[in-house]
Amino acid sequence: MWLYFIPLFIVGALLVLFGLLLLLSRFRGGKYARPVMQAIAKIPGVRGLMMKASRAALAKQNPDAASALEKLERAGVAKDPQRAQAALSRLSASERRAYLEAAGQEGALPEPQNRQQRRAMEKLQKQKRGR
Repeated sequence: MWLYFIPLFIVGALLVLFGLLLLLSRFRGGKYARPVMQAIAKIPGVRGLMMKASRAALAKQNPDAASALEKLERAGVAKDPQRAQAALSRLSASERRAYLEAAGQEGALPEPQNRQQRRAMEKLQKQKRGR
């Protein structure tokens, strides 16, 4: 009789894990969810699904950046900086602008750990705005 509850236990455990991941992603900007997602990405097949979902979300949110990313990946940008420069020159103006904006957001500085780091980051941001 208790064998009928095994699928319910499995579904319950998956729901608890999903809820925990959701909680971690909301806390401190996902700082603690990042290592968990990196570990999950090592499972065969999961990384491809995550990349596909990420590209679909980017295509919905910013189609120019998505098309620029596709073109750059086709050109093999990750391997050679000279190819990256050549591929960037082949993008349209709107694609280039969207890609550079997205790359700037992703390459943002990490969260400061103490007051000195926070002040240094504020100083950098003021210099960027001043230019």
